[in-house]
Amino acid sequence: MSVEEMSATAKALFRDGKGLLAMDESNPTCNKRFEKLGIPQTEEYRQKWRQLIVTAPGLSESISGAILYDETIWQKSSDDIPFITILQKNGIVPGIKVDAGAKDFAGHPGEKSTEGLDGLRERLTTYFNFGARFAKWRAVITIGPSIPSIACIDANVTELTLYALLCQEAGLVPIVEPEVLMDGDHTMEKCREVTVQVQNALFEKLTEYGVALEALILKPNMILPGLNCQIQETVDETAEATIATLLRTVPAKVPAVAFLSGGQSAEHATARLAAMNTKYGERVPWAVAFSYSRAIQQKALEIWRGEDSNIAEAQRSLIFYASSNRQARLGREAPAVS
Repeated sequence: MSVEEMSATAKALFRDGKGLLAMDESNPTCNKRFEKLGIPQTEEYRQKWRQLIVTAPGLSESISGAILYDETIWQKSSDDIPFITILQKNGIVPGIKVDAGAKDFAGHPGEKSTEGLDGLRERLTTYFNFGARFAKWRAVITIGPSIPSIACIDANVTELTLYALLCQEAGLVPIVEPEVLMDGDHTMEKCREVTVQVQNALFEKLTEYGVALEALILKPNMILPGLNCQIQETVDETAEATIATLLRTVPAKVPAVAFLSGGQSAEHATARLAAMNTKYGERVPWAVAFSYSRAIQQKALEIWRGEDSNIAEAQRSLIFYASSNRQARLGREAPAVS
């Protein structure tokens, strides 16, 4: 697939106010969420949960692409239809998470680097041939005393860049996700400082290695204080700080910025997205969109709890939160959250 075709795919993913559904949580992460709700931690129940999502009536009205996990992309519905086929028939583009997770960064206590480059070229070809058209790689940056280090930032942006190159070689649009974590008591200003440092380093490396920025999607954190910070800025203050940061760091060639929800509540993630699009949507060169997981799915999971009798209600919740974020992208119906 050419750069032009990948660029067209990236732009198409965010037309008409739509966004991405990140249903790519690893099996251990999914099992932890199941355990909290008393759901059996088995492949059977993970399949049931994912079937609930991909078959939700009307999902494609708000969701243009779904990021899958390796187990998920090969799974089928109870009537033996591959999930990827269900998504494609409903006009939802399949994507795939390809990193192997954030591991302890050797020699740098408290910091992580992401693994998964070994064998990635072959895996990407396999996923493309099966129908995936974009991929995702997540790096995590922790704010703490004396961290992040320059070494940690450099290691993570280099891995993101090598991954992006391999994706584009295979015809897949890369989503690069340099997440500055909300864990801690740092201020919004500290989050802004670190995010600028990380994103500047990332785009410098991407440009140096020749990654086509017009065929790439950025999945960043919003500019937020740590969850334990005593001062929590308003929705409007968050929107202003986030857009100002992105304008400093993200080249105009990039077609879309699709935020992660991180540790935000569903209501805050939606309200902040709405504020950005309402106030600044016409002033930025890229789509300001969403690539949410928990902010769309968590309430549905709490309703379902592994019970078939709860599927319809859980799907209604899923569609409600997906639709709310499409409306937020369009700058409409911003929830009343302070």
